[in-house]
Amino acid sequence: MNLTTTLKKYFGYANFHGQQQKIIEHTLAQKHALVIMPTGGGKSLCYQVPALMQDGLTLVISPLIALMKDQVDALQRRKIDAAFINSSLSKKSREARYQAIAGGQYKLLYVTPERFRKREFVDIIALRQVDLLAVDEAHCISEWGHDFRPDYTRLQEFRQIVGKPTTIALTATATPEVQRDIITQLGLQENEVRRFHEGIDRPNLYLDVAEVWGEEQKLDAILKMRQKHRGTGIIYFSLIKTLQQFSELLQRRKIGHLCYHGDLDRVERKQVQDAFMSGENALVLATNAFGMGIDKENIRFVIHAEVPGSMESYYQEIGRAGRDGLDSDCLLLYDEQDLLIQMEFIKWNNPGAEFYERVYHFLIEEVEKINAFGLEGFKEKLHFKNRRDYRLETVLSMLDRYAVIEGDIESKDLVVLGELPTSLSNPDYFDAKLQREQQKLYSLVQYAKTTGNRKAFIHKYFGLPYRA
Repeated sequence: MNLTTTLKKYFGYANFHGQQQKIIEHTLAQKHALVIMPTGGGKSLCYQVPALMQDGLTLVISPLIALMKDQVDALQRRKIDAAFINSSLSKKSREARYQAIAGGQYKLLYVTPERFRKREFVDIIALRQVDLLAVDEAHCISEWGHDFRPDYTRLQEFRQIVGKPTTIALTATATPEVQRDIITQLGLQENEVRRFHEGIDRPNLYLDVAEVWGEEQKLDAILKMRQKHRGTGIIYFSLIKTLQQFSELLQRRKIGHLCYHGDLDRVERKQVQDAFMSGENALVLATNAFGMGIDKENIRFVIHAEVPGSMESYYQEIGRAGRDGLDSDCLLLYDEQDLLIQMEFIKWNNPGAEFYERVYHFLIEEVEKINAFGLEGFKEKLHFKNRRDYRLETVLSMLDRYAVIEGDIESKDLVVLGELPTSLSNPDYFDAKLQREQQKLYSLVQYAKTTGNRKAFIHKYFGLPYRA
């Protein structure tokens, strides 16, 4: 079966888009690739089609549990033998899938990078011939990217474990610096990896910034956009509190909408997502937790009601608009007061080496008491009941990502597994990280204030030429 026949049979498309066919042919020739392609550009086909053309297993490293489930469900509907293994599975289901792997099942297997911490998985995957290693959301590899995941830095080790297969790394956003870092972290040389850059221009997206002051001007801009587009839209907020305030304002005007944020439980989030995906004129107010796995073609507008923290985040989020190729609006409501929110986020995300050492010391000395008194009790011990200080959450998340701890304080089963990594006790590391995040925010401010071509600005940020 040739490429176009496979594409038609399993995915229903008559032709490949852009550089997809070149990327697939390059991969099938057992050559490594780095693919930078806009959101909605069809990155997943670049490894899913090769997976169907080869005898062995295609192993997909993905950071998002919800996204991998959506992708596997879609593949299974197309009669493709695919599965995922992650923490959402029961022990019984996980062991059944391990047995299936050992028995030669699955053409595609999706896992998070953290799965390689599990000895039983490493032992099982070593039994299989892995023809292709696909690294999705590859910007997570790089400390210079906007969603760094420490376990992604072990990809060179993972490649060794599975026999150094052909590797394809894929992302929608990567500056030249991040691209170089991805290749290095994979343990490859520049001359071993061909870069396929689809560019980032979306001609059907109209980018605009409106300088506003306060709630009334923001609401007025939102209502005008809703009046212009009766179709589907997303309004992004940085704070749940602000999202809820605007939800009340829209309710008073009898404008139907959905709300999606991190305070909803998993079932509620799924219900909101399903309602949005099935609605013809759905409007959702959301934090940045909403979006991964949202592959809805007819999103007519994306509004940022509060300033996002980086150009990478902004570009990813506006990329959800207009996937059907029709004209769509992307509006950033720029209120300088909102910068204080992002500056606060930067402070919370960068607790500093001394704070990491304090948290780690308490965990080593008093983990049983910490489990007993919970997160709020731990916060009181660290910073005197300041409920708006979220540095502890950041530290615990990073310690979990570095496999220093396991479990959860709220479940009262947190345990310390290892020592504090050198980087997390190095003030220079945190100084550099803080400067990078401040620079990212400053670039977003420059974008908001530019009087020139906004698309040209974005291209320059990502190191690309712009052709109007």
